[in-house]
Amino acid sequence: MRSRVVTTAVALSAVGALALAGCSSSGKKDDGGGGGGLNNTQTGGGGPQKTYKIGFVGALSGDYAQLGINEKQGAQLAIEQAMASGNYDFKVTLLPEDSQGDPTQAKPAAATLIADPNVVAVIGPAFSGESLAVNPDFCAANPPMPTVTPSASNGTIQDQGFTCWHRIIPNDNVEGAQGADWLARTGSTKVFVLDDASPYGQGVAKTVTKELKAKNVTVQSDSVPAATTKNYDPIANTIVNSGADAVFYGGYDAQTALLAKALKSAGFTGRQVTGNGSKDSTFTKNAGPAGDGWYFTCGCQDATTAPSAAQFATDYKARWGEDPSTYSPEAFDAANLLIDSISKAEASGTVDRTSVLTALNAEDFTGITTQIKFAPNGEVVADNLIVNLFQQKNGVIGSLGDINKLN
Repeated sequence: MRSRVVTTAVALSAVGALALAGCSSSGKKDDGGGGGGLNNTQTGGGGPQKTYKIGFVGALSGDYAQLGINEKQGAQLAIEQAMASGNYDFKVTLLPEDSQGDPTQAKPAAATLIADPNVVAVIGPAFSGESLAVNPDFCAANPPMPTVTPSASNGTIQDQGFTCWHRIIPNDNVEGAQGADWLARTGSTKVFVLDDASPYGQGVAKTVTKELKAKNVTVQSDSVPAATTKNYDPIANTIVNSGADAVFYGGYDAQTALLAKALKSAGFTGRQVTGNGSKDSTFTKNAGPAGDGWYFTCGCQDATTAPSAAQFATDYKARWGEDPSTYSPEAFDAANLLIDSISKAEASGTVDRTSVLTALNAEDFTGITTQIKFAPNGEVVADNLIVNLFQQKNGVIGSLGDINKLN
């Protein structure tokens, strides 16, 4: 991990600014709150405190670790600030489980969290494939485990009937369609659409292809499995020879970097576009100069420029020694959302997975990334979803703004 050790004084000075300003006021201590539930009791200077755990499932090691680390650090900051605020008469801790972004590794990670009776909710899973693999386990648990993903964007998850599951970003159907519309209205006439054979990559590529064709854009497509492809020169040459004026890649950062270098070597001069799975420092580092010029569609916030995240960005850098990156602010919101749901469950008399899920389903929560209010299928209501376009210039990925407003 890239986390750094900071002194208590630094951590508390960050808390003093309190990035909870963006959170709903209902998270404050209820003087008549009941507490209760199945959790440990700790005794401190202010008397007995109930302790609840929020789990986390995501890649913390391996090729996809950076996105998971971004999220874990955002969630950890939210919990530390909330616990230092004095607004709660209970304690929350984060229990992270490393999935390496692999659905098979996510299964035992989820089982560990389900087996711990003190875990009342989970942030994640971070990736789409692992979400599809373990959401049935979380929702079939007795009682079901409330989950909130800050990043899994596959456009079929919401249709699986997962009654314990929630997502706080636009799905790939939204992001892919808006990305395709931007390509069409800004002059692309032939686009090569490539995917990495993952549930995420295939899902967003399918949506991009469908929308481009609806806009009368010619599409050529192919798939290169990320797990087995190390040499991207052949597909890069195919893309160049296709005559496409743009390429869209549905995949993750490490493989996108390999594709970027191969396309540069092959002499591709068209626009190069990818989705949220590639918008990360891993791409920038691994692609080198070949990454400059690439565009990224993402239903995520640039916390370094968004006014609503200014305090969060300051606090995050003070805590971790680096700027927040992709999905850090979304994970921060997910953690604060769950803390608020725990607080409401406590006010109802009992904190357990059932009462937290009930509170979560009813949330109308002001985060730093969006207003979080869920539709019955676990998605944020459509009016609150925004897709942004980013571009890398001189080794820095920066926001260009709402993709629907760009020409």
